[in-house]
Amino acid sequence: MGRKRKSEDGERENEEEEEKSMKVKRVKEKEFKESMRSSMIKNKEKRSAVHAKLKQQKKMEKRKKVKAREAAEKKALELGEEPPPKMVPRTIENTRELDETICLPDDEELFAGNDVDEFSAVLRKDRSPKVLITTSRYNSTRGPAFIADLISVIPDAHYYKRGTYDLKKIVQYANEKEFTSVIVVHTNRREPDALLIIGLPDGPTAHFKLSKLMLRKDIKNHGKPTSHKPELVLTNFTTRLGHRVGRMIQSLFPQDPEFRGRRVVTFHNQRDFIFFRHHRYIFETKEDKQKDSKGKKSKVEKNPQERTIARLQECGPRFTLKLISLQHGTFDTKGGEYEWVHKPEMDTSRRRFFL
Repeated sequence: MGRKRKSEDGERENEEEEEKSMKVKRVKEKEFKESMRSSMIKNKEKRSAVHAKLKQQKKMEKRKKVKAREAAEKKALELGEEPPPKMVPRTIENTRELDETICLPDDEELFAGNDVDEFSAVLRKDRSPKVLITTSRYNSTRGPAFIADLISVIPDAHYYKRGTYDLKKIVQYANEKEFTSVIVVHTNRREPDALLIIGLPDGPTAHFKLSKLMLRKDIKNHGKPTSHKPELVLTNFTTRLGHRVGRMIQSLFPQDPEFRGRRVVTFHNQRDFIFFRHHRYIFETKEDKQKDSKGKKSKVEKNPQERTIARLQECGPRFTLKLISLQHGTFDTKGGEYEWVHKPEMDTSRRRFFL
């Protein structure tokens, strides 16, 4: 009996010692984690070393998760089961605030409005687009270079010097000469900083802020565009306002692209910034070199297979637009009615978009 009691007492003591050691370990781990906070370390060298170590640990954990996910997918495919659902990253775009004006594919009112709006004549091919491009009164050296690039992008675009003419007189002249749109390139400090697009004859007038301009000559390995009518790609214009702006941009280009020219003009809307790109796609044929079973290239090539690849070559220019205002009718600063105006109070949330 005494031996049994001694053995039981010994086991209890061992369990208590193990619990104490586990508590000490947890306390030490907490202290270590707290000491590992790089912002709490005053020594710069130690702080940078701890930060690098934490970064490496996070990288290793992420790699382990990716490998485990790939293994689970492979196992599910081998067993003939459905693979686990892929995780969707949380972004600002897919967590945007709900907007009542988002266009739906079955919106009959929207399609009915498209048939009678200001751009319907051009988009139905009743009229061919004809664009007049001019500048602000105080022009710069980069302004004409940018306009030359725009003329190469937009078919049937014509440049007229501004001189001392008032913008209303220019709009009146463009109406008489049967132009469908007027584009005014505004410059500030010798740099183009805004675009004004006026639809004719009844408007509307859109004012865009222009930023991150890169001319064709500044783009490395740029291509030279042909005179073919380009294909037009408009993406992410989802709201009523975005739909209207997209149709306005669409009315600048012909609706019968010449695919032989392999030219693509893209207006991509992301977070209310409209990114412009001008590309030319090229088809090339390449030979696939045969390899041995070990993965080495064979010295004697037998019937090399040819495959066709496609690549893009940027033609320029490159710039970004942001809508400042949309006005009813042609340009009128005094008595014009505005459909939409950007205000600082609208920028209170990062997840609120208007286009």
